[in-house]
Amino acid sequence: MEPGGPVEFERVVPASGNLQVAGKQFWLGPARSGLTVTFWADTSVIHLLIAGARIKTVRSHLSVADLGRLAARGGREAGPVPLPAGDGAAFEVDRVVNNSGLVGLGGHQVLAAAEILGGRQVGIRIDGETLSFFDPSSRELLRVRPNPLTGEEVRRLRGLRPAGPPPRPGIEPVRVQRRVSAVGTVLVCRQTVSLGRPSAGQTVTVHVSDTTISVELDGQIRVIRRTTDAPVRNVKANKPHGAPYVV
Repeated sequence: MEPGGPVEFERVVPASGNLQVAGKQFWLGPARSGLTVTFWADTSVIHLLIAGARIKTVRSHLSVADLGRLAARGGREAGPVPLPAGDGAAFEVDRVVNNSGLVGLGGHQVLAAAEILGGRQVGIRIDGETLSFFDPSSRELLRVRPNPLTGEEVRRLRGLRPAGPPPRPGIEPVRVQRRVSAVGTVLVCRQTVSLGRPSAGQTVTVHVSDTTISVELDGQIRVIRRTTDAPVRNVKANKPHGAPYVV
């Protein structure tokens, strides 16, 4: 058995209905007293099943050492994640985006949101044909991608859990900076915005929303209708920098 790998084990629900595993309590209610609960656990998630049916899923508090102790006390190497896949249900996992803007998911390298999210942890909602990348704390939608995973690949994902509420796009515009070119233009989301040659060389602040591009220049704000749906990739005038992402 691989250290830190998922473990399965059983516990009987006491009369109180409150099970305890490795210092954490699992409330199942007195009505389930006497029933045998199967735990499927790794360091990311814990699934509780009764008679093969999943009744509860929670985030794991277990360490690799905890899993080792549970295995030594009657546990066994766990089988596949006990979640159905391919029946319209939505699931979620957490992953960290690498410096190339990619996340590893079921053997696939999926582009999360270019380099702008490099090093950042994101939530990924797996929903039929799509992957929705979102901020785990606010559930703000960051990017939607096609889902390359099969149902079996989804079922085997590390840390898989039932999905929460669908993430929603942020309503605040993204604030970026751009340096005005020699011909008086800036490029934002692949859209060229003309500010005039007298502005050449200046660094301006730009607010990007889904429908408009607003430029702060000489104490005034110039609002331009947005004509592209390309995402914000660079926040600073000279190089990428972490910030929210426009879908």
